[in-house]
Amino acid sequence: MRRGTAEKPCVLLFFFFLAISSHAARNSKKAIGSMKPCKRLVLYYQETMFKGNNVGNATAATIANTNGTGLGPFKFGKTVVFDDPITADKQYLSPPVARAQGFYFYDMKTTYNAWFAYSLVFNSTKYKGTLNIMGADMMDEATRDLSVVGGTGDFFMTRGIVTFRTDEVEGVDYFRVEMDIKLYECY
Repeated sequence: MRRGTAEKPCVLLFFFFLAISSHAARNSKKAIGSMKPCKRLVLYYQETMFKGNNVGNATAATIANTNGTGLGPFKFGKTVVFDDPITADKQYLSPPVARAQGFYFYDMKTTYNAWFAYSLVFNSTKYKGTLNIMGADMMDEATRDLSVVGGTGDFFMTRGIVTFRTDEVEGVDYFRVEMDIKLYECY
């Protein structure tokens, strides 16, 4: 057998599988993008930062880098733990439909960016269980997507996307974020 004749079928087979996998990847992205959510919720995440004299209504506290300066002007290293009310409307005094319990930390030295990991804890007549959410909140963007990586109860093993949209900011003391929750795997 001449050298190179056995290699040709292997090379052709490699390119055939490469073409098929590329076509499948393109088609799967189209399918996911055109899917409609199996469940959708729009909720409001409301946070009041502890500042020393507001123990009664504070829902979040800085636990690392408490002076907030970090390494540079973008609070790099600041870490916050929270137990924030989640409401169905923008009103702070509305009854919460869930609690957001978790933490975030500022993780960029060149712009404002925080990384979140939290659970939405539902305990109402409408929903019971949790949605577990994590991802980067690139605060300079108008909208940011975080991942729903699982859940329990009414949200058992669900997955999807949460789109953050900053709705109100009052200095470092309070902020409200609209969460557009789109679930694509519901069981």
